[in-house]
Amino acid sequence: MTQAYPFSPAQRLEMDPTYAWLRDNEPVTRVRMPYGNGTAWLVTRYDDVKAGLSDLRLSRAAAVGKDVPRSRPELEEPMSVLSADPPEHSRLRRLAAKAFNARQMERMRPKVDAIVATLLDEMETGGSTADLARSLCWPMPTQVICELLGVPYADTERIRAWVTHLVAMDSTDITVVKQARTSVWNYFVELISRRRAEPAEDLLSHLIAARDEGDRLSESELISFGITLLVAGYETTANSLGNFVFHLLANRHLWQRLVDEPEILPAATEEMLRALPIAATGLFTRIATADLELGGVLIREGDAVVLQPTSANRDASVFEHPDEVDFDREVNPHIAFGFGTHYCIGAQLARLELTSALSALLHRFPALRLAVPAPDVPWRTGQLVRGVESLPVTWTEGRG
Repeated sequence: MTQAYPFSPAQRLEMDPTYAWLRDNEPVTRVRMPYGNGTAWLVTRYDDVKAGLSDLRLSRAAAVGKDVPRSRPELEEPMSVLSADPPEHSRLRRLAAKAFNARQMERMRPKVDAIVATLLDEMETGGSTADLARSLCWPMPTQVICELLGVPYADTERIRAWVTHLVAMDSTDITVVKQARTSVWNYFVELISRRRAEPAEDLLSHLIAARDEGDRLSESELISFGITLLVAGYETTANSLGNFVFHLLANRHLWQRLVDEPEILPAATEEMLRALPIAATGLFTRIATADLELGGVLIREGDAVVLQPTSANRDASVFEHPDEVDFDREVNPHIAFGFGTHYCIGAQLARLELTSALSALLHRFPALRLAVPAPDVPWRTGQLVRGVESLPVTWTEGRG
């Protein structure tokens, strides 16, 4: 029997138990997605998900503009590297990598630390209680990606409103989604025009100038890149930071462990990336361009496939006690940032932001705790990405 997917509404940071059953019994299974024509294969086991992410016969581009089984109401539109296949994807990523490289990220470290410090200064002046989501989790990655891209921070409130519609799973009015896409597209048309006339030391200016053997990004590719990097640059990082702090404070021994042993923070961050789900559902549909086998199941040419890295990261055949957050895990080959061709280009920036914010919180507010019982913390609903709506916290000590 084909199951409806998602199996249940995303509840906080809990994984539906159906995933565990499928990994053990039916790791590649037919599901009926919320939108689109037909059914899809849902892949839940680590080895199969990883194989699918690196198999070029599973095409992202083939899903663009078609009524395929999917998580969102709107048909998928071309969005730069997210929906391209090699060799086009390779070309786009190579051009972007010249502006989005390790040196650029390392140069961002002092800026990220300074943004975190300023936001925590402002939070501290308000007394001994705050909404950490509003004070740090949202403004920090938003300021960082705006600084990096060259987007005026003053524009972020309306941009965020547009993006909320773009990542909605349950919108009943598709015109609202389309209007939001048009608005953010037109915004970047104007911004790129200004940057082309007056280049600055920002990522958009670098992308405009990026070339590879005479090749360069087209206007539509520049716009798509800008939107993609902006959305990915703050939506997932902001929610991840809120989720991490919530989990640490709801499980006080984990918070105290990091206060006492701050040197394990990088490993702890990787473990939370693995164990704490960020996606509320399988995000992207791929279309098989040829017959292939996954997990012993024959996938026919034309079939839709949804890979679920969040489930894969809980696979007991790869991770011991996979449902536990274990800061002492020695081997942690998680695929929270994907794998293969579409590995997240901003992974290092996300790691930098998460560790910078968590390190500052642990140092300055070692006595930080939830200001309400954990079950009373409100969560966002109807979005592709899990996250707290607000995160009320309090503290009794200032700087460590």
